[in-house]
Amino acid sequence: MLTQSQREVRRLIPGIPLTDLTMMLVVLIWGANFSVVKIAMMQIPPLAFAAIRFTIASAVLLGILRLREGAIVLPVGRHFWKMMLFGIIGNTCYQICFTIGLSITTAANAALIIAMTPALIAVFGAMLGVERITRFTILGIFLACSGVVFIGTTHDLVVSWHTLSGDLLMLVASLCWAIYTLGVRSIDRASSPLSITTLTMVAGACGLVLIGIPDLLRTDWAAVTITAWGGLGYAALLGLVVAYFLWNNSVRLVGGNRTAIYGCAIPLVAALVAWPLLGEQLTILQGIGAAMIVSGVLLTRRS
Repeated sequence: MLTQSQREVRRLIPGIPLTDLTMMLVVLIWGANFSVVKIAMMQIPPLAFAAIRFTIASAVLLGILRLREGAIVLPVGRHFWKMMLFGIIGNTCYQICFTIGLSITTAANAALIIAMTPALIAVFGAMLGVERITRFTILGIFLACSGVVFIGTTHDLVVSWHTLSGDLLMLVASLCWAIYTLGVRSIDRASSPLSITTLTMVAGACGLVLIGIPDLLRTDWAAVTITAWGGLGYAALLGLVVAYFLWNNSVRLVGGNRTAIYGCAIPLVAALVAWPLLGEQLTILQGIGAAMIVSGVLLTRRS
């Protein structure tokens, strides 16, 4: 007999698994998130931005969890400590590296480095015996990452000493996200994706608030415009609450490799968003890169 999760994976709308549709939504949200966050951080310091963003997201998720599942039940024993550890790695450490790194490198550089995360997840997962790598997975990741490189050659990629520290921080952020994605799979299966998303975010938010206190006190909040507040709201509610839940749900249902491969499409979405908003023209190389990314995603999602 099929479990509820298995029935969700099999449901087609129309002809496309539900998990694929939700991951496409995540790609759209995170593809735009790079530019949104960078614009907002022109007025709000990075650590203050991260602290407020996660506080809002944690409060919203706790409310949703309370409404949907009633009493908030913490896992016991080692699963509790796993949840706290991966919450700190995937939220506190990741966000510190991501927000500071993004503030001192270009959005294009950041998106391309983060897009390499699927390869890290596949390698670490195979080494730890958490994820199984097939020839389709290897070929799919290779195609998708190659597509990312094609897009990067025409999308304001900057390699210089000025961006090096930011690029290195984005690489560390990518490593943190790979550990978080693989770690989520090892948490007690009795915990729902919503519960895992909420509790790991609360764990990460505590550290971010403590680290962000100096920036929170120094910021002239009266000078922050509605545009920056809107960017903060987008990054908190869509970039965290919606996207994190859908990501963790997909990891639990189909695994880390088949979920993470969608990250390769984020630079493509960033380029498509920049076309109407910033007037950046799409090129033949970007089209080739897009085809390679889509092909890679389809190969890794093969059962």
